[in-house]
Amino acid sequence: QVQLVESGGGLVQAGGSLRLSCAASGRAFSTYAMGWFRQAPGKAREFVAAISFRGGGTNYVDSVKGRFTISRDNAKNTVFLQMNSLKPEDTAVYYCAADLFGSGSSSGSSYENWGQGTQVTVSS
Repeated sequence: QVQLVESGGGLVQAGGSLRLSCAASGRAFSTYAMGWFRQAPGKAREFVAAISFRGGGTNYVDSVKGRFTISRDNAKNTVFLQMNSLKPEDTAVYYCAADLFGSGSSSGSSYENWGQGTQVTVSS
């Protein structure tokens, strides 16, 4: 079991940047693939990005490719989501999730542990 706490959300203008962090505690962080998902009001949860537990493989939804970058620092038990060129349609609550020995799946059902989320709002 691993506990996850997201931070770094906020209000930003379109074209701006934010860096989300997700700090993990509990079982060895390096054994978990980490994912970022988001949910906008009235919409289903959506996969954003993931990184394998080894850190060598990443996966992105098409709408964020070239704008978002997922990375991890196993020494600090933290995963990051660097978000550049933000658009109003990126507005959502962003959640990080952990999948033991995962490869970076885009399916939320693969992830056993979830954080509480952090709000990202992009104004036009």
